[in-house]
Amino acid sequence: MSTILDLAPPQSPPPAPDRTPSVRTRPRSSDRRDNLMFVAVVVSGMALLTAIFGVGLGHRAINEARSGSGAESGGAPQTATVHLSEFALTPATLELASGGTITVHNDGVAPHNLAIEGTDFISPMINGGESANLALTGLAPGTYTIICQVVGHSDAGMKGTLVVKAGGSAPAAAAESHSPDAATANGEMDAAMERSIKAFPATTKGVGAQDLSPKLLADGTKQFDLTASVVKWEVEPGRFVDAWTYNGTVPGPTLRAEAGDKVQVVLRNGLPESTSIHFHGLTTPNAADGVTFITQPPIKPGETFTYSFTAQATPAVGMYHSHHNAVTQVPNGLAGTFLVGHLPVPAGVTVAQEQIMMVNDAGTLGYTLNGKSFPATAPIVAAQGDWIQVHYLNEGLMAHPMHLHGMGQLVIAKDGFPLPQPYEADTIMVGPGERYTVLVHATEVGTWAWHCHILTHAEGATGMFGMVTALVVK
Repeated sequence: MSTILDLAPPQSPPPAPDRTPSVRTRPRSSDRRDNLMFVAVVVSGMALLTAIFGVGLGHRAINEARSGSGAESGGAPQTATVHLSEFALTPATLELASGGTITVHNDGVAPHNLAIEGTDFISPMINGGESANLALTGLAPGTYTIICQVVGHSDAGMKGTLVVKAGGSAPAAAAESHSPDAATANGEMDAAMERSIKAFPATTKGVGAQDLSPKLLADGTKQFDLTASVVKWEVEPGRFVDAWTYNGTVPGPTLRAEAGDKVQVVLRNGLPESTSIHFHGLTTPNAADGVTFITQPPIKPGETFTYSFTAQATPAVGMYHSHHNAVTQVPNGLAGTFLVGHLPVPAGVTVAQEQIMMVNDAGTLGYTLNGKSFPATAPIVAAQGDWIQVHYLNEGLMAHPMHLHGMGQLVIAKDGFPLPQPYEADTIMVGPGERYTVLVHATEVGTWAWHCHILTHAEGATGMFGMVTALVVK
């Protein structure tokens, strides 16, 4: 500035030479006006440059605030909504003020949750079409990764970024106020978990997987009559869903035949859409395979279709389920167990009881064992020393590691095929469509937890839920 202002003003043209002695004259008034105008232009230019520079700094500060760096934003929202689906988390990036709340809505079919990695901030599991709130009280400002914790869902695309920005209160004050809140929350969590355990086993309407006695025809054929329909099914105390059922239960009735039996399964369709039955894991004629537009036309609402076959000569642990719009009909409950004959057991073993444990994880049912969620799941009760045979059947969309506390499980068959060398395990991974048959020797007295070991399918801050039951040895 000083350099510019110290410049000498421009000189006027010299006067014409004359004979008068040369004298220096004072600047004329027009010269002074020119000089002042020049100075004003220079000063105005400098002011414009300063303003432009200031705007640039302001724009940079705004960008830093938006990216999470720089000063406190003070403008981040207190609430935000995250939508979950198969398999996406929307929006992939969200910004929230410290202490704010995320509303988590499940737009999908399968249950999902929302968790902030590296923290204890985790929403409960949320069924399709439902919502839950996740409060961020006490979560420090910063950038976090948010995911669905269901195994495989994060890798499939259910992952995003959460930017938490400092709000009006100082971080220290937030930390101080969080301590008593944490103590209160811990007490509330313990109480909720205790309530969930004390409610087990809860009584609900409807029991699935019960044996269906066949009608014996004149030629010795065993005829099983099934009706597919939608009913209100109580999954857990007070929670009724629209379940798609065979004979009004989830799972459908258990069908049993001996090797060489002539079998007929007569299905009447009382559903609002077409359907069929596929006998998964059983050897049947092609015409009885039950895949619409490949082996048969769809069974339209109100129609009846008869499947006829001779039961295979070897033992089978099969499932029967829809193979028409199966992605909706089967997770909603349209499945049952079909057993042929009896699996061989090791020498010296006498089976005291045989149990079905059909697992599901999607549709209107969600995380269930035999169509029920804890605490409505039925415990298995045995006398000390009994041998229990259990068939795991997975009609869900995910694999489930089934774990029994206190005692081992002797695996004797996979998909109904007897194993030449049975093996012991305490956790058995049962994939979609798979069946495992195990023997449990009830040697240890007490009540023992029995559950899927993907913990988001079984236990949370509000207690046990979903895929949990118990073995009670007396």
